[in-house]
Amino acid sequence: MGLFLLWKLPSAWFMGIRVRSCDLEQCVVELPFGWRSQNPFRSTYFAAQCAAGELSTGLLALAHLQEKPPVSMLVTHIDADFFKKASETLIFTCKDGNAFQIVIQKALETGEAQIFQAKSIATLPDGQEAARVSITWSFKSKGTS
Repeated sequence: MGLFLLWKLPSAWFMGIRVRSCDLEQCVVELPFGWRSQNPFRSTYFAAQCAAGELSTGLLALAHLQEKPPVSMLVTHIDADFFKKASETLIFTCKDGNAFQIVIQKALETGEAQIFQAKSIATLPDGQEAARVSITWSFKSKGTS
């Protein structure tokens, strides 16, 4: 996975984002706090948090695209709420696997773009919610124009 990040998402690799686990139900990624991910205010930079949220939702979507006809996926909107100062490692968890399956299947069946807003919750090591990142994805079968 480290080589994948370096090759396809070098900024995520540089920030130290790591995949803890990913299956068809949920994806968990870790964003360490450090000089590569912090802002001048000694907390985790909002863009690093959005990147971790995007990765946790995007990998879950990719898991559902395996062994399916080609489907394009595109981020169309990002929304984020920050609740606690993030000056420790953050764990981002997306549990939208079942919803991704339904949306991707509908995109394949209809040939029309399907929109889905996935949520990734960021927690601090003590379990407190620090942020919530919502990524709106568009899925469309590549077999249609």
